[in-house]
Amino acid sequence: MDSSGLYRDITDSARSAPGWVRSAFEVWTEYGLLLFGLLFIAVWWRARAEAGPRAVALAVAAPLATALAYVASELVKSAVDEERPCRAVAGAAAPLVACPAPGDWSFPSNHSAIAGAAAVALALAVRRLALLTVPLAVLMAFSRVFVGVHYPHDVLAGLLLGGALAAFAVPALTGPISTITTAMRASGGRAAVWFTGPGPAQQP
Repeated sequence: MDSSGLYRDITDSARSAPGWVRSAFEVWTEYGLLLFGLLFIAVWWRARAEAGPRAVALAVAAPLATALAYVASELVKSAVDEERPCRAVAGAAAPLVACPAPGDWSFPSNHSAIAGAAAVALALAVRRLALLTVPLAVLMAFSRVFVGVHYPHDVLAGLLLGGALAAFAVPALTGPISTITTAMRASGGRAAVWFTGPGPAQQP
């Protein structure tokens, strides 16, 4: 797939955008994934305090599925060896951030795979979060093109890979983790009960 023309259009627009817009995208593309991390923690904390074993299992499975998506993305990236557009596309505008070092391949986008997986996994844990996580994942993917370090097809592939893996992995992991959660709660161990929460039936 050749999306270099669209890459040029987006990076040209980025260079002509107001300074505050460029700065916002630079910050988001660098640190935006941290927001998904905070959401993982918030969903787990809410589940351990208020919900049954399945809800806790979904909350724990979400970051695990996202980690699997990252590993899968790295494996594909190593197999494809696609050069970054900030080096390969002649006549393109200079990227807004430093072009990754040679050997840090472009396809698929790790950021997009992580964001896509996190968006789907969090939505499976708390359905209404999809209204937040899906737009954030798309914004993360677009930002990677906007700042000039990925082709559009890189980020699309990353989103699809991450989202598909999370949709498969979260349900697969939920059953076993739910069983472990129940056992940890029943054990009465302080650390185990702190991590899983006592469950709604045991709360005063």
